Amino acid sequence: MNAPSENPADLDRANPEAEIAARAEAFRNWGRWGGEDRLGTLNFIDAAVRVAAAGLVKTGRVVSLSQSFDMNGPQKGWRRRTNPVHLMMDTGTDAERGAQGFPHGIGGADDHISMPLQCSTQWDGLGHIFDHGHAWNGRRAGDVVTSDGDLVTGIEHAASVIVSRGVLLDVGRHLRPDTGELEDGYAITAADLDATIEAQGVSSLVGRGDIVVVRTGQLARTRRDGWGDYAGGPAPGLSLTSAGWLHRSEIAAIATDTWGFEVRPNEFDVAAFQPLHQVVIPNMGLTIGELWDLEELGAVCAESGTYEFLLSAAPLPITGAVGSPINPVAIL
Repeated sequence: MNAPSENPADLDRANPEAEIAARAEAFRNWGRWGGEDRLGTLNFIDAAVRVAAAGLVKTGRVVSLSQSFDMNGPQKGWRRRTNPVHLMMDTGTDAERGAQGFPHGIGGADDHISMPLQCSTQWDGLGHIFDHGHAWNGRRAGDVVTSDGDLVTGIEHAASVIVSRGVLLDVGRHLRPDTGELEDGYAITAADLDATIEAQGVSSLVGRGDIVVVRTGQLARTRRDGWGDYAGGPAPGLSLTSAGWLHRSEIAAIATDTWGFEVRPNEFDVAAFQPLHQVVIPNMGLTIGELWDLEELGAVCAESGTYEFLLSAAPLPITGAVGSPINPVAIL
């Protein structure tokens, strides 16, 4: 069987079902780490990978790759996704007025937050997307995720896993040197990823167990022009045809500065929704990050000419969750 084409021009734009199925079959990792596996490609991160990644720390500089978690966010209510609501339950005003009932003058503040787990910088867990009723590793979707949550691949299983070598592929800066920003709807191909690596040099060579972060520049444009349709609208992102690259590179995870990771609109002339998600999450077992802030990191890497770093991006161990908010940090 021939491998699916990595040229977007070869896609049958009228048949997403066939194009997705070809890549799901070609790049499926079911059973690769045993029938009980809960981590998918995160298994590529082992102790040796982490030790090597720790050796990349030279200056001790830490760059947060998280957007803010507040009411001034991109969400507009799609699929009930809203921005975080932060409420104070105890305040300094209560303390000043002696309204808290504590002895000897002590007072305090306490607060509460309510939010969808994928409203800002986050990981998609392996229970987030299904393919024809199947979840990661070939399990029945209904046996994995119920009203009680993800009973098998809940995000809590990755809580101590996601520390590895991070690699920035600044595709926006490479392909659009004048602006550093890919236009909405631009589909990033395997050739684009390889060309970016070649231009950036040896520090951006991608290997097994790495976490790749792809900067498109869309967040920079959004901050300049306003949120608009940043959450759910047109965006640059990975082409469906990049699935083979994601598979053969044996990366542990990938994240972008966009809402949907893959190009939007998707690459078909008929109804299609997130076809690359459908290939890589339930079939490949790849963990995906979205809504990451890669602006400071992009500037630092461009200035230093070094694109690798220690990356720590642990999810909150929310039992049974199919995603998690995070504050990923690059340590240089």
